[in-house]
Amino acid sequence: MTDIRRRQALIVGISLLAPTLIAMTPNLSATAAAAPQELRSTLPSAHLVGSGPMRFFGLRVYEARLWAMPDFEPKEYARQPFALELIYDRKLEGEAIAERSVAEMRRVGSFSEQQARQWLLLMKKAFPDVLAQDRLLGVTDGTGDVRFFHNGRETARIQDTEYARLFFGIWLSEQTSAPGLRTALLGKR
Repeated sequence: MTDIRRRQALIVGISLLAPTLIAMTPNLSATAAAAPQELRSTLPSAHLVGSGPMRFFGLRVYEARLWAMPDFEPKEYARQPFALELIYDRKLEGEAIAERSVAEMRRVGSFSEQQARQWLLLMKKAFPDVLAQDRLLGVTDGTGDVRFFHNGRETARIQDTEYARLFFGIWLSEQTSAPGLRTALLGKR
């Protein structure tokens, strides 16, 4: 593993694993943002519920935004259509993002090693290397269909209710490692 890759994995890992080190600051008004183009056709009634930056020692990693229907119920997130958008502030390797995602999904619930391998392969395809201002968008229909987009281009798709629950649970589950970001995404600051 190269030093750059280790550093990127460390930034991604610690930013997701250490909620006490994450400083949440308001950055975006829920009424000011326009829905991403790819979301307008799949969830035309979605609105911005909340947003917040993920920071590590003051270093901003990405801005997260939750797009959902007006009657979105956080405790039932896995059974509802919504989208989670991440706008990166720095260069990160897609493989590191995918690996950290699998580790974070384990905080939300258990799954087999076979599922972990399958999902890791999917996410390596879904998450290319990102640069500052790149956008990753995950959209779920609430029945297990998940589509991923990178800067508006679809990169991967899966039909798996357990994957959808665990992946989006990284941010929306009560077991998240970043409860401050969850609160911001749910618009409860």
